[in-house]
Amino acid sequence: MILADSGFWYALSAPRDRYHKAAVRAAREHASETLVSTWPVITEACYLIGDRGGPLKSLEFLEHVAAGACSIMELPPVSIARMHRLMKKYADLPMDLADASLVVLADELGESRIMSTDERDFRAYRWKNTKPFKNLLLTKPA
Repeated sequence: MILADSGFWYALSAPRDRYHKAAVRAAREHASETLVSTWPVITEACYLIGDRGGPLKSLEFLEHVAAGACSIMELPPVSIARMHRLMKKYADLPMDLADASLVVLADELGESRIMSTDERDFRAYRWKNTKPFKNLLLTKPA
């Protein structure tokens, strides 16, 4: 499983985005693996895609999600307190709800691999409080 952030989804949908080629490359390179996101990530991605590309682009994104482009992992309600603590801890970046949900999901899944355009943020965030993320979107191909 690979965590997928909203910036990845936006870059994948926007040919003019500076991360588009990297998003396409990473998606192809890891096509055999399951991408996972959370509802806060899907909500943020839908907003970004619609705001910058129009409502039809948002609908197209949701069609891909409905068709299985990723698994949406449900976080239990007790995760809200953990997300709140994380958002306070990383307030200087600042951390938003979508990012906090992915850090909590990484803890739940024991997974450090992520696709995100948030290079600075996911370099700073730690899952299980000490473990760094491995951003596959920004990793150069071998």
